[in-house]
This record gives sequence, C-alpha cells and structure tokens, in this order.
Amino acid sequence: MSVKKILFPTDFSTASDAALVHAENLAKQSSANLIILHIEEPPLAYGGGELYYGLPEPSSERILEMLQNVCPSNPELTFEHRLIIGDPATEIVRIAEEERAELIVLGTHGRTGLSRILMGSVAEAVMRHAPCPVLIYRQDAGKLSTK
Repeated sequence: MSVKKILFPTDFSTASDAALVHAENLAKQSSANLIILHIEEPPLAYGGGELYYGLPEPSSERILEMLQNVCPSNPELTFEHRLIIGDPATEIVRIAEEERAELIVLGTHGRTGLSRILMGSVAEAVMRHAPCPVLIYRQDAGKLSTK
C-alpha cells in the first residue's frame, strides 16, 4: 500500500494510542505524511440555550498540549497536529476530504449494545462517509478492520 497522506484522529484514549502504532508503521512504509487530529466537542446546549458542561473538561490549552504530546516514536516521520472544534465523525470526514487523505487510521472502544446506541460510534460514522479507506483498530480484541 502506497499512500502519501494518512489521517490519524485521536481522542487520547488507550485505543487511540494503540492505533497510532499502526498509523506510524503505515506512514513509515509509504513515506507518508501523518496528520494527527483531535476534535474538541463543543458543550451541549439545552432547549433554552443554556450550556451543559457536565464533568469538567480540560481547557483548550490543555487539550492542545495533550495533542502536541501525541507524536510518532520514529523521528524520521513527517507529521503535523490539527485541533478542530466540532462533531468528531463529521470533522474527521471533512478533514480527510480537505487534506485529500488516502487513509484514515483510528482506534475504537468497541462498544456494543446499549452503550453503542446511546453513545454512537464515531468509527462507524467515519467508515460510512469517509472519502478513502479506513483502518480501525479495536484495542480490546487486538483486531484490525478495514473499509
């Protein structure tokens, strides 16, 4: 597989950390540029316009710092960081289109049943709408899946 641009979205989870290894390996094999992306979700709004923040979230500055700490272990790989605010699945697809990414590599938590219905699946939405192949790493099962 020869690609020049790989999009790696991260949510800073252990599943994302594990998927980074695969993104790095593919980038190294193809001499591809790696775009390391995080999408910060805006706070939820209630019907009256009030904002609900729920559990305290890290500040935008802290999120940017966390993103900058996500780096390939191989210093020879070229990469860049991108921080976007919006809906994760929508923004991943948009950035993949905008950047003309040839591959998306992301980790998934592998939720099933009611938790998947309630929380949704970013990985599934990305697979359905991505303009390029998607490699999904499910850490709990150590499985790779592709679209």
